[in-house]
Amino acid sequence: MTVAPAAPAPSSPAPVSPAPASSPGARPRVPLGPTAAVVACLAAVVVAAALSLTLGARIVPPDVVWDAFLRPDGSTDQAAVLSRVPTTITGLLVGGALGMGGALMQGMARNPLADPGLLGVNSGAALFVVLGMTLFGWQAPLAIVWCALAGAAVAVALGYGAAAASPGGATPVTLALAGAAVTAIATAVITGILIIDQSTLDSYRFWQLGSLTSASVASLTQLGGFLALGAVLAVACSGRLNALALGDDVARGLGVRVGASRITAVLAVVLLCGTATALAGPIGFVGLAVPHGVRLLIGADYRGIVPLSAAAGAAFLLLCDVIGRILARPGVLEVGIVTGVIGAPVFIVLLRRRKAVGL
Repeated sequence: MTVAPAAPAPSSPAPVSPAPASSPGARPRVPLGPTAAVVACLAAVVVAAALSLTLGARIVPPDVVWDAFLRPDGSTDQAAVLSRVPTTITGLLVGGALGMGGALMQGMARNPLADPGLLGVNSGAALFVVLGMTLFGWQAPLAIVWCALAGAAVAVALGYGAAAASPGGATPVTLALAGAAVTAIATAVITGILIIDQSTLDSYRFWQLGSLTSASVASLTQLGGFLALGAVLAVACSGRLNALALGDDVARGLGVRVGASRITAVLAVVLLCGTATALAGPIGFVGLAVPHGVRLLIGADYRGIVPLSAAAGAAFLLLCDVIGRILARPGVLEVGIVTGVIGAPVFIVLLRRRKAVGL
């Protein structure tokens, strides 16, 4: 009887080599860890605040800045330092709010080009400022602040409501389209009013440039609570942005309430960016460029991006304000102009260098 040869033993599977770092599934490398990024951003805030108190029409030595708070003597140099404190605080609050709001908008809309103006925040605030000046003759800074805040809230409510009422719901595409529609309508109305009302045009032009010097102590005190509430909401919903960045279906599969998360993020954007616009006018590129820079430092985790964007935005805006003071000495070049000149090239460089870090 012939015996059949035994079947060869199955060979063990060859070991699988790890994917190279450049493969699509590899975790992107970032230059800084979370701790180092926090230290770097906080150090940038301290340096920017020190420069803001030191530089201006009158350059004050650092020891005089220190003495102005610890040993005030009423000297001219110390008076110059104390006069810059409201501007410095405004820059920190406004820059932090715009940076945090931009990170929220980009995560919620899954759009790398999203900024706080995507839902019509700036245009709505500007429209209500113009209406307040034209219809009621309001010129006081505090009245303009409340007009801008109300206009930002109404514009975002209209834009988000229109997007949510569309057949597909509030998706990234419908949010962008609704925001563009609100912006177009508000801009058209503003242009029509300014053409026929010269006095309103004269008053509106300065606010439109974006300035840190227009906010008063009273307005900072009254609106500080809105910024604090917006920051709390932003940090609270930052973790859910990681799931939303994967798509609505995946987020729902992970147990995330997509609608409630978007509404919370929108409310935070209204409080942060509406208040910032009310305090300093429409300032561009902070909310657009700063979150991209933070992603290059720590990666795509929104639990770190949102709070660090606040620190980075505050430092960036204050440094732009200092540059405006130096370039226009003894006058001041408004910070909204400087952020546009500096922010656009920086944003282009960041986009060209973005490789593995995504939204």
